[in-house]
Order: sequence, then structure tokens, then C-alpha cells
Amino acid sequence: MEPFQREALSIDVASSLRQLREGRGISMRTLATRSGLSANALSMIERGKTSPSVSTLYKLADALGVSITAFFGAETERRKVVFIKSDERTRMSFTRGVFEALGGEQFSGRVEPFMLTLESGSASGPHSIVHTGHEFVFCLRGQLEYHVEKQIFLLSAGDSLLFESKMQHRWRNPSKNVANALIIISGFAEGEQPHAMHWKKGE
Repeated sequence: MEPFQREALSIDVASSLRQLREGRGISMRTLATRSGLSANALSMIERGKTSPSVSTLYKLADALGVSITAFFGAETERRKVVFIKSDERTRMSFTRGVFEALGGEQFSGRVEPFMLTLESGSASGPHSIVHTGHEFVFCLRGQLEYHVEKQIFLLSAGDSLLFESKMQHRWRNPSKNVANALIIISGFAEGEQPHAMHWKKGE
């Protein structure tokens, strides 16, 4: 799995964020207000001085009205069949981890599969994630702790978890080793971007 990660096409979050923001005519101050981030934090991300966390990426996607996969580049025409070689998939780094797209950003159907590589201590963030559809999680390596509403599930290699995504959820890697997980979001409402999450402030 690691050789594939080295060969994958890396996405520059800083330039992608700037292009998405400017392409929609949104000022940095406005985006900061919409996302709940400080203008300084946003500036640091756009200048490539800091790597955003997953929860920050979700908040930015929500504020921009796009799917998190929009950070992988300009949106192309959706296709009914998507085939991606292991060395052609795109990836995006975040704080203590890597997010790899598996074709959902190019597919016409309502499903978005992606791969997460998580360093020790990596987490989705302090806020719960809520969206329509269903979420399937398959732990490939290491351990992954998933919070779904008030339940906590500890997944080890080979374990899986399936739940309704409208339930508040978040995750983290509680172990000292790297974890890999395959996540598939499906069945979300037509026209909805599954990663344009609805955040509960103050959690």
C-alpha cells in the first residue's frame, strides 16, 4: 500500500482552496466567517504554511458549497464507468494523514469511496459529522476508533462498520501505529454533496 501512496498524484490544498474561493468570487474574510475559521488560519492554509485537519477541510467544503473531492481539482464531466490504476489515483495530505480519492469525484452515481491513511493520533476533529446516506468503513491496517452518536467502536484490521450517516460521527487513530481504512459513502440525497457537512457549532 505504501508504494501506491508514493506514486499517487499529490494535490496542493493551498492552491486548490485559493482557486475554489476565487472562482466563486468569495473573499477570504467571507470564507472565514462562513467556515468559522479565523482569517489568519485561512491565510496560513492558502499560503501553504500549515496543513489543515480533516474537520477543517470539511468546514471549508461546506462553506464553499462543494464536496471535499472538489479539492482534487477542477470538476470534470461525471462518467458512468470510472477505472483508476493504483498509481493514478489522487491524494491529499491533511494533519497527520492522507486522503486518497477512489473515483467518486468522477462518477455519475451517488457513491464516494476513498482511502484514509492515518498516523498515530490522527483524528477527524472535535466536531461531529452529519450528512445523508450511509457510511461503510473497512479497517485495512492498524486500529480505528469510530464514535457514532453515543457508541464507540474500535476497529482492527478486517473489521467493518456500517451506519446511517445522519447519525453524528467522528473518528481517530488511537494506536501508536499507522492505520489504513476504506470508507464508502453511498445513498446520499440526489444533488447533495456528501462531504459538504452540516456542523454543530460549539461541540
